[in-house]
Amino acid sequence: MKIKKGDKVKIIAGKDKDRKGVVERYYIKGDLVLIPGINLFKKHIKKNEKMPQGGLVEVPRPLSSEKVMLICPKCGKTTRVAYKIEKKKKFRLCKKCGSKI
Repeated sequence: MKIKKGDKVKIIAGKDKDRKGVVERYYIKGDLVLIPGINLFKKHIKKNEKMPQGGLVEVPRPLSSEKVMLICPKCGKTTRVAYKIEKKKKFRLCKKCGSKI
């Protein structure tokens, strides 16, 4: 799993290309990530107690993790992820600057 909850990512494909956001949730089964404010779709809501008028609501839908790229917290560039094992612990590394993520 190269992308985790709380990682800052950049969208590299689709209608929201070149936008940035923070991963709110990662769905392991479908290899999807949910980013608030990205990949918004409109949903029709019937009248209910919360919304007495009903109407349209914008809802974020999950994106494929293949469409996002991790932004390194140290160098601030989009990067691929490398792994390193030290003393039975696995770390994620930035391919560009080599720092731990």
